[in-house]
Amino acid sequence: MSYPGVLCVWLKALPQQFKHGVVAALCVTGLSVSAGVSSAEGGVSSAAEAAPAPVERSILQWIERMHSAPCARPYAGTFVVLAASGAMASSRIWHACEGAQQMERVEALSGTPRTIFRRNDEVRTFWPQSRVVRSDRRDAAGLFPRVPVVEGTSISQFYAARPVGQERVAGFVADVVWFKPVDSLRFGYKLWSERETGLVVKLQTLGANGRVLEQAAFSELDLNAPVRVEQLSRLMDATAGYKVVAPVVVKTTATAEGWVLRQPVAGFVPVSCHRRAVSADDGAQGVLQCLYSDGLASVSLFIETFDPQRHPSQPQVSGMGATQLLAQRVLPDVWLTVVGEVPLQTLRLFAGQLERTR
Repeated sequence: MSYPGVLCVWLKALPQQFKHGVVAALCVTGLSVSAGVSSAEGGVSSAAEAAPAPVERSILQWIERMHSAPCARPYAGTFVVLAASGAMASSRIWHACEGAQQMERVEALSGTPRTIFRRNDEVRTFWPQSRVVRSDRRDAAGLFPRVPVVEGTSISQFYAARPVGQERVAGFVADVVWFKPVDSLRFGYKLWSERETGLVVKLQTLGANGRVLEQAAFSELDLNAPVRVEQLSRLMDATAGYKVVAPVVVKTTATAEGWVLRQPVAGFVPVSCHRRAVSADDGAQGVLQCLYSDGLASVSLFIETFDPQRHPSQPQVSGMGATQLLAQRVLPDVWLTVVGEVPLQTLRLFAGQLERTR
């Protein structure tokens, strides 16, 4: 439920032993971190005028509304991501739909210049300084803001929806709803859903004590932007003058690769599993990434061959905002990295339940 820019910056700042394969896969697949700014920032303010009473919806109705919102109308806007550590990323986003076709363009306004295009599950990242385009595929439903579509989850068993009022975000009145977790394995979420379209215009990740761990919000938004699918598609295909890099990605399952969770982590179901190359020249034997989600939070398991030259002997823990990272040797020849916007104890559960079957 977040934006990839800040997490990529954080991961690239980690010690070298963490970087092999995991950074590239995360920055491409979109697992990410949002921002930790106060509600007075980013063009967000409480509604001064009297607003209609909060709308009563079940959590499934809220989720369905947010799923369909991105295609309600084309939009363009600027959003800022600020982690509690102070790391910040800002981007400009253009989004349009036409039938089953969904197009998105995200241009980084901070950090290394780059532009990300998404056409359904096809993703291309343009790096103008190096004149390289990285092409990949992703199962995620979008870059930002997104509420993933996950089959087989029972969100209502693990979160309760509670409307808490209305506020204005980037000039639009939004319904504010709190998704409160029923256990300690996941964080809570407060989302601002634009009242007319349902688009998520702001989101917060909340810790057990209600403290805001991360926040992301549009600072400026145009819900009548003249954005067209064919226009974005043409820009996405304009790769002349760039070197196109398309690392091998093989779709698979954890079971097929010889891995299983002895017991599932409550609420989390497998979403996808891919074997990803570390680079375009390595084939598809680099890193196995298996993604799990409860419909709101997600956890990625990265499994690779242990290399004493790159991997430390002791488990490593790191985190920024709501996103936590646990890396450790789980077998004599296997190094596991678990990353997700969940409490550290949840990552430990995943690591402890992972078992090789062959």
